[in-house]
Amino acid sequence: MKIGLFTDTFYPEINGVATSCLTLERLLTQRGHEVHVFAPKCKGWEENRRDHIHYIASAPFIALKDRNFAFPSPITTWEAERLDFDVVHTNSEFVMGHFGHHVAKSIGCAVVHTYHTVWEDYTYYITHGVADETARRITRKYSQWWCNRFDRIITPTGKTLDLLRRYGVQAPIEIIPSGMDIARFAPQRHSEEERKRTREECGIAPGERVLLNIGRIAREKNIEQIMRVFPRLLERCPDVRFVIVGEGPMREELGRMAGELGVEQAVRLTGPRPWEQIDRYYAIGDVFCSVSHTETQGLTYVEAMASGLCVCAAKDPCLSGVIEDGVSGILCDDGDDALLAGLLRAFGDEGRQIARRAPEHAAPFGAEHFAMRVEECYRRAIENRRT
Repeated sequence: MKIGLFTDTFYPEINGVATSCLTLERLLTQRGHEVHVFAPKCKGWEENRRDHIHYIASAPFIALKDRNFAFPSPITTWEAERLDFDVVHTNSEFVMGHFGHHVAKSIGCAVVHTYHTVWEDYTYYITHGVADETARRITRKYSQWWCNRFDRIITPTGKTLDLLRRYGVQAPIEIIPSGMDIARFAPQRHSEEERKRTREECGIAPGERVLLNIGRIAREKNIEQIMRVFPRLLERCPDVRFVIVGEGPMREELGRMAGELGVEQAVRLTGPRPWEQIDRYYAIGDVFCSVSHTETQGLTYVEAMASGLCVCAAKDPCLSGVIEDGVSGILCDDGDDALLAGLLRAFGDEGRQIARRAPEHAAPFGAEHFAMRVEECYRRAIENRRT
């Protein structure tokens, strides 16, 4: 098949959507398909420029300055249309999503969309709290209109499928969890010398344990709750250091918060790290913690499990079938006290036992199965379009 992937974020950016698209591009290419990616130019794009990766002129988005806003030109449109795709797969509800849908409509091919992000949880970037409920209603209506334009919709979890049905989406929906290269994160891949170098790079002394968070540093990730609880954890576990790997609009605020709480000496804000090296940073962790409620799947949880970490997370429907409390991770109720209790479990004997078994529980999320299911979805969309 000749496949067009259209996305508002792609490698070398590091986030769930970019990683999912990169994984899919590589796997589908390995399976013999011709895959073309269209994405906005971003920092470092020149180093990844290849014939089938088409970076489009862009500028920073006003509301999310760490994201770029693409400007497809008539020449870019012509170049995309002349590729004559069998299927177009959009991964954005905005500029690149509209661009991909326009290309598919122009050439008459099947069009599939993955709904990665619950946008009603992000309206505060525009409203800053003013009339936010109105904005959320508009976002829900827009999502309904958008998804009903496609031959098929992909969601990573049943949580997102249920949400779209409540929105009024009637298009066929398939649940296909995003896959990943599990073997890449295997603990045995990293030598003690490599771990030592990475720990030194992050300012971790011998004998110190690491509470880890990797991903976009933004309000919806709720990292400030972990920071708020961290001083109490430090009282009970004085050898723990909080390492936050990533970039985003909340990075400076978290740094200030650490200072105000008096724990800045135990907090490491490393900034972003290259996607190809991210497994090195998982390898230095003991406990991975996330209390976000806005994930549609949360690939970082699986990456952490595959790396042999105990995951401590807030209870959320997206984790159904991913983390079982006390077996493959530790799940917490809402609230600071509940999070502290979960972290203490994670840094105790229970957490160490879970960490030893964690790679086994990550194994079902391998990338090959993901590519096969997406390929089957494409074939059904093409067949439906023909008939």
